[in-house]
Amino acid sequence: MERKPVVIGVAGGSGSGKTSVTKAIFDSFKGHSILMIEQDYYYKDQSSVPFEDRLKTNYDHPLAFDNDLLIEHLKTLLSREPIEKPVYDYSLHTRSKEVIHVEPKDVIILEGILILEDERLRNLMDIKLFVDTDADIRILRRLQRDIKERGRTVDSVIDQYVNVVRPMHNQFIEPTKRYADVIIPEGGHNHVAIDLMVTKIQTILEQKSIL
Repeated sequence: MERKPVVIGVAGGSGSGKTSVTKAIFDSFKGHSILMIEQDYYYKDQSSVPFEDRLKTNYDHPLAFDNDLLIEHLKTLLSREPIEKPVYDYSLHTRSKEVIHVEPKDVIILEGILILEDERLRNLMDIKLFVDTDADIRILRRLQRDIKERGRTVDSVIDQYVNVVRPMHNQFIEPTKRYADVIIPEGGHNHVAIDLMVTKIQTILEQKSIL
């Protein structure tokens, strides 16, 4: 009988560095059987919603995510079966017709701002991490990213942060920190915490006779 894969959840606010932490852990296990699932791929399909209404989508609210599909896909991977991961088209604000074929692996890293908000998701995780970074650092990182990668203006990024991102973080994301097994300050720059997590994951895998 095959061993059940290990699921590691990496949560944290926008710009916290959770993606850097996820990538650092992933890179540490290169050559082993590991995959990443990003919650951002699981925004709800809005093809039946008028485009003008899609523009008002609050991507930082729990209801923006199709957690039912995400949970179904995680359970499928845990059963050692492949999935067709959805792709989200941000230019159309709805799910793309494209999908990504994902084969099951021994280690699954689930990354996203609200993965700890849903108890059903938490129950599927072996380790729950929360990347905790000061708000001023997070807004600066978001500014840099959105201006450079998404062609946004400074004013539009700040307006979105003040009116949507910050209140959603305080209401929905920050409270999920209490569910974390480990809190990692300062994200990808915290090499000590990342090294400790890699060692812990290695121990779990050895106990499951995966490594």
